[in-house]
Order: sequence, then structure tokens, then C-alpha cells
Amino acid sequence: MAFVDAKNDCIDKERFSLLLLEPGEIYLEDYSVYYYRNDLPENEAIQRKVRGRLKVCSKSIVFTPQDARFPIVKFILRNCERITRWSGNLLSKLGNNVVSIEAKQTVEMKQDDVIGPYHFNKKGDKYMFSLNFVSPEKVLPQMCQLHRASQLTPADQNAMISTIIQSLQNRVSFDTSWLGNLYEQIVMETSCDRISPLVVNPGKIMLTSSRLYFQPFNNLEPEPVTKMNLTEMKRILKRRFLLRQVGLEIFCSKDSLIADMYLVLPTAVERDKLYEHLIEQEDVCLMENDKENMLLKWQSGSVTNLDYLLYLNSEADRSFNDFTQYPVFPWVIADYTSPTLDLSDPKTFRDLSKPIGALNPKRLTRFKERFSDMPEPRFLYGSHYSTPGYILYYLVRVAPQYMLCLQSGRFDQPDRLFNSIQETWSNVLSLPSDVKEVIPEFYLPEYSDFLINKQSLDLGVRQDGSKVNHVTLPPWSSDPKDFCKKCREALESEYVSMHLHKWIDLIYGFKQRGKEAEKYDNLFYYLTYEGAVDIEKVKDPNERAAIEAQIMEFGQTPKQLFTKPHPTRFPATGSDEMNSDDGKLADGTEYEEEDEEYVDDDVIESEVVDQDGSKYSDEEESLETNNWSQLASLTLYQRHKLHRDMVTSLCLSGDNKLVYSVSQAGVFKVYSFEEQQQVRGINLSSMPLSSIILLPNEKMVLIASWDNSLYLYSMEFGRVISQLTLHDDAISDMFWQDNMLFTCSWDSTIKIWLYDPVADPKKLSLAPIMELDHDAGVSCIHVNSSNSQILSGTKDGNVYLWDVECQTVLRQTQSHVGQVTCVKFSKDGQRMVSCGEDCYMRVVDINTGTEILAKDLGQSISCLCWPEQQHLIAGGQGELLVWDMAKAQLVTKIKAHESMIASMCLGSNLHVVTGGEDRNVILWKKV
Repeated sequence: MAFVDAKNDCIDKERFSLLLLEPGEIYLEDYSVYYYRNDLPENEAIQRKVRGRLKVCSKSIVFTPQDARFPIVKFILRNCERITRWSGNLLSKLGNNVVSIEAKQTVEMKQDDVIGPYHFNKKGDKYMFSLNFVSPEKVLPQMCQLHRASQLTPADQNAMISTIIQSLQNRVSFDTSWLGNLYEQIVMETSCDRISPLVVNPGKIMLTSSRLYFQPFNNLEPEPVTKMNLTEMKRILKRRFLLRQVGLEIFCSKDSLIADMYLVLPTAVERDKLYEHLIEQEDVCLMENDKENMLLKWQSGSVTNLDYLLYLNSEADRSFNDFTQYPVFPWVIADYTSPTLDLSDPKTFRDLSKPIGALNPKRLTRFKERFSDMPEPRFLYGSHYSTPGYILYYLVRVAPQYMLCLQSGRFDQPDRLFNSIQETWSNVLSLPSDVKEVIPEFYLPEYSDFLINKQSLDLGVRQDGSKVNHVTLPPWSSDPKDFCKKCREALESEYVSMHLHKWIDLIYGFKQRGKEAEKYDNLFYYLTYEGAVDIEKVKDPNERAAIEAQIMEFGQTPKQLFTKPHPTRFPATGSDEMNSDDGKLADGTEYEEEDEEYVDDDVIESEVVDQDGSKYSDEEESLETNNWSQLASLTLYQRHKLHRDMVTSLCLSGDNKLVYSVSQAGVFKVYSFEEQQQVRGINLSSMPLSSIILLPNEKMVLIASWDNSLYLYSMEFGRVISQLTLHDDAISDMFWQDNMLFTCSWDSTIKIWLYDPVADPKKLSLAPIMELDHDAGVSCIHVNSSNSQILSGTKDGNVYLWDVECQTVLRQTQSHVGQVTCVKFSKDGQRMVSCGEDCYMRVVDINTGTEILAKDLGQSISCLCWPEQQHLIAGGQGELLVWDMAKAQLVTKIKAHESMIASMCLGSNLHVVTGGEDRNVILWKKV
């Protein structure tokens, strides 16, 4: 309903508005005139003349009296019989500047400036207007040409009007005197239409190096030229308008629901050209809000259900400026009769896994019977869940002029108007042609006025004798604002959060079209779907006009955003919802051990070799004959393909019997090397899991994810018992030591937290200590043994050495080209090593800053272990590389995985476990 706020000011300043015309009709010229009544003697007609403006439009001529007591009179051109220059007798005092319009019918609007149904005067008459500042020769040719066009078929009329308008527009150029300063460089100039609900206003657009300008061809905009600073632009979105990819919507406010400018260009090529020129300008700095990032924020709870649905609507071409594609929201409450609203009862809610048309089984059966007898292309529902008529059904009380525009000057029948919430809900469940969803205003208490007849509109009397006034609310709401507030609470409730993805699948996802739509009873008329018809290739003007009329009446299905099932939202299992005293949830439910959802229970592939290592001994390449270290004698002990995607992080239990691993598929697993079987397996997230830490008592596991969250998993209870959102972007790495937790993220920060797992074993209670900012996303971290220094590597190749106590950077170097993949301190904390995508390994003395080693390894290193001062193990492209750091030379290569080694962990007694891109987890033992 934000469009009402944006447009009412303009509508109220002048009695005439484009909403008094047909939807999409163009206003061309206006002239100062006097109106003379034809039924009076000349002297009396002159005495009672009415001053006003005569406005020439593409399908009508409109007289707007200056005196608001008189109605605005519209002469629809197709109802006019003759438009001529009036010539009276020689003694006439009217002069020779009079235009005569003979009409069979006129439309009278806004009598006494009151908004209400139009009065259709079907009495034929002659109307005379004297032009004050121009001659009839200036005015009549255009009027007569438009009158001739009105006598053609609708398609031919539109074609002729387009030619007339284009001819007029080609003679107008942008007035450069409106430029902000002399130093602006003109980038692009073209014609376009500015769009608002039901209104098309043509003009010129000019893009300069500093601003975007819109100059309308008429004088109805509040300013002669609209100026928009490029520095203020926050979002620029390409739009589909009337099935054509020609729209561009520009937002200047971060949280605005309505665009500051919605433009439609003549062709998709010109639209794309303007878009490219805009984003190329130095002053344009747009918000980055990609779909994947918004999905993660919604899943983790940092974005509300309301904001996520508004975002999806925007991404799917839904706009508050376009009634054919107005944002669509779900009915979520099914109880409109109870005295109180119980949001803890699932029966309170609508089944979000089904479209509106499938909620009533009996009605659905009738739909399916009709469907089976129908020729191709078949559909279940002849009406749609969002159409211009449905939008104005809800908004008639705050936007009556829009409904009058859409419905040719009439409100709907009183019994069909929006009278009652309960009645409307009952209708969408039972009527054969009513499957409408709701609009965002239902969930915005600040816009609850759409439920009140504030303007005291005369909406008629129903058959039961009651006058249509305010909307009747459910018993559980005290007033309109309270109703919208409770609807919002329901929308954000845990039940809706856990089921909303099913509705998203129906409206924006894989159940929207095709076989899945048919399977889930979600099939609408074929012309409502994007891509069903290429309107640019429709050459028959009558067919094209019919398709556009279909869109106006039956609406459009949103653009399909997802082709796979939409991920679920993460349960609200944060520490505030847990009770750490007795192992119960906040609602009193006890934890049940082993009560988790297992995934991939069977290990995909396993291999165990003898401890002498004979299986893989031929694949070891010794570069030094003497057995200088036990590390050089690592041999494969067990290999298991545990995951169905890359193993991103892992750790070993203290006795080396269990391996804890996470994968890029969002799966966490625990495998017993001793028993040769999987102990745990749970799908934690639809996003990759990046890091895992086994806490000292081995009863709790910390798991970090790309969904910005940290999970606390209980081995004792067999479930996630806490989840916290710690960052604004994916958590890329973490480190825990001496009750201090260090996390880093693509949001360019390291955060340090106090966390004592002994004090709070059943919940994740983190106390933030500090935050360290970087210039780019942080990809990896390591901490020295005293927690006094932090090493961090970033996506832009920088390595930082931080002093924790002073919260300052001791050293920052551009060490790599591309992302830093891993960083490590030596055991004594005197040296640091970093590896990057550029295949270099660099070793630096911390005290002096001297680079000891810079070696191109010929392969990217993704993980490191530095278990003792002299020896380092690196994981490369399938090989384990053992380095003698005292001699700065490679000692041993061991064939390990089929592809990149993605993760590595050192266990007790020099056991090493590695995880790879090949999905294998390998346990290595010294001989």
C-alpha cells in the first residue's frame, strides 16, 4: 500500500488525474477554456460561463472546471458524434474561437470534489468551449485525428494512437536548462514511460554523469523535471512489464517498498543499455543483496519472514507500481472465529503446503473433474491468486480512485466488496472462482487503514440491508492495527517459519509449473506464466490486445526463482530457548538420546589395510634415504568414503577411535574406526559446514556453517541443542582454546568470544570480547598457544598478524595472489606459514619480519599441520607433503587422495586424519 502514500499527494493537488482516464491512457495537451451551456440563451450562457481546462487525451477529452462545485466532464471519443469549430451568427458575442463537441454520452466525475461512482449522462447534447489563448486550428486537427482513431477496432485504435504519440514525442527534446550544473556529462537520452499503478506517463529520460532526469511530456508531474542523484541509488532492478522485458525500477531508499522511479523503455535493448550505463557510473554504489545471501540470512533468522517474502516478490518482478504484478503474500491464519488467537496450536494455521484452491477437498474434486475433461492447454483454476481486481478488492477504502479507474467508474456490487475477514476467508475456501491470496498490507500494522472507511465512501447497501462501511474483523482483534499486528505475529511464528518454504515452492519454486504444478494441484491458465507467449512476436494487433486484456483481468504468475525444493528455516533453538538445569527444552520436553535424523547411514566405500602399510608402500616417494622422522613413515591405515560431497573439516577423538567430520553438503558425521561403523549422521544445514571443534570432554561439538551460524551438537543427547547467528556472512573458520572462541567470516571480521563449555554444557552462551575488522572476507585463522596473537588470511591475499590485547595489527602483508587458503603458527610461536591459491608457501620469522621461505609448490595447499618445530605436513592436490622446516626442504610426498586434500587434523601419538574433495576420510598411522 506504499503506492498510496506516494501518489495521494499528487492526486490531491489537482482535481484531474490520470486515474480519471482508462488504464494506460495517455494525456497529451491541455488548454484554457470557458464552457458555455448550449441550453441557455447566449447572454445568459455568457453570464454563467465556467472557466476550466480542456485536456486532450488519447481516448477522451476531459473538461476540468476551476470551480470544484462542478463535476469534471469526460467525453469518451468513441461516444462523440462530431468535433468541430462552432460558427454562430455574425452578431454572436462568443467570437470565432469556439470548439463544439457533440456527444451521445458524457461521464461526470468528482461532483463537489467528492470521490464516488461516476455519473453517466446518456442524454445527447452539444458542448461549446471557447479557447482563451490558441485558435481552433491549433487544437482541432489532433482532436479529430484521435476521434477517427476511436471509431476503429481496439487494436487498430491503439496502433494509430501509438503513431500519433510517437510523432509528438519525436518533436520534443530534453530541455538541458534543467541540468544541475554545467559540468555534467550527458551519457544517454531516450524516450520512456514512467509507470505507476494503472498509469502510464510518457516522457524523456536523460542520464548524465551525476543524475538521472525524467521530463514528462505533460504538466501533471509535481515538478517539470524529476531529478535523481546517482549517489542516492540503492537498487536498480530489471522488470517484466506486460509480458515484455522492458522495465527498470530504481530505489533510492534502502528500506523503501516503492521505487522512486519505475521506467519502461521502448525495447529490451534500450532498457538493457540504460541499465548498463547506470551501473557503469562511478557515483552509483548499489547494495549487494544476492539471492543466496538473503536465503542464508532468512534461514538463520537475521531476516524476518516478512522481509524475505518482500525480497522474493521483488526478485520475481512483483512491484507496488504494477497491479498486474503486485506483491503476493499467503493467508497464514485459518481461524477467524475464535475469541482469542492461539499461535501455539497448529490448527490455527492454514496448510502452507497447498495452494488456496486445494485447501477444500470437495472443491478441489470439482476442479479436477473439470480438468480431466478439458482440452490442452489444461488448467485447474480459471482465476488467479493475484490480479489487479483482487488488489483493489482489498484496497478500495484507501484507493477508491484506482478501483473506479479499473472498473469504468463504478465500485463493485456491495455484496461483492471486501466486507469481512471471515467472509473473505470463507469465500476463498468455497467459491468456484475465488482462489486469491492476500497482500503485504495484512502484515503491516502501519498500513492498517485499508480496513477502515476513513473517507466515508458511499460503498452501497448489501442485500441484508446493512451499509458497507469498515471491514468486519475477527473476534480476536480489537481494531485494524491490532488485527495486522496479530497477523504479523502469526507470519513470524515458529509454525509458519517451519512451513513457509512449502508455500514458496508453490509460488516461486519448483512446484510452480509443469508436472510438479499438476502433481501439487497448482496449475493455472497457461497465459499467466512467464515465457508462455512471446508478445514481441505476436504480430496480430487484435491478438496482442486480447493478451494484454487477459493480463489486466487474470494477473501474472511470479517469475520462477527456484527449480529445486526451497530450504527450510533453521529451528529457533538458541540458548534463550533452552533450559540448562535439567536437560529439557524450554517447553519442558526432555531430550531423547539418539533422537536425530540420520542421513547416509551406510558408508559409501571403506578400506582397511594392514598396519605394515603394504597396500600403499609403493606410492610413497622418499626424497631422503634416512628415516629422519616418524612423520616420514606415515602409512594409510583406514580409508572410508563417508560423505557425498567434499569433506571440509574434521577432528579426532583423544583415543583416535572416532573421527568427526563435516561436508560441503551440510552433513555432520561421526565414524568409529574401531567398530567400522557410523555413529552419528545428521543434515544440519542446506549450506556447507566449514569448521568443526571437538570440545575437551568430547560430549559436545562446535560446528560452523556458511549459513552464518554456529551449532552446538550434543553427543550425549544426539541432537543440536543450540544455534546462534554470529556473523553477517558465512563463518569460514574457527579456533577454540582455553575458553576463548575465535571465529572468522566472509563479512571481513574476526570475533572473539568467551565460552566455557564446562560451565554451560547444555547451551551455547557466548560473551563477545572484541571484533577485528579486515578489508576483505577472512578465509582462515590460527591462534598461538597463549591466545595473545592471531594469524588471519583473507580473500584478497593479505596475511594479518594481530595483537589480541591491544586489538592492533602488528603486521599486514600482501603475501599471495588470490585467496589465502591456510595460516599456521609454529609450535614455539616464533614463525608463521601461509599458503594461497597462487600455489606459494611462505614462512616468515615473526620477530624480525624476515621471509625465510617463499616456494612455488606447483599446487595449491588447502590445509596444514605443524606438529613439532622441525616438521610440517601440508595437504595438496591429492598428496601429503612432509617438510623439514630447519632445512627448508621437502622430504616426503605421500599419495593420499584422488584430488585436493581439503582438511587435516593431527591426533595423539602422531595419528593424522585427512579429508578430501574425493569425499574420502583417511586415517594415517606411523609405522
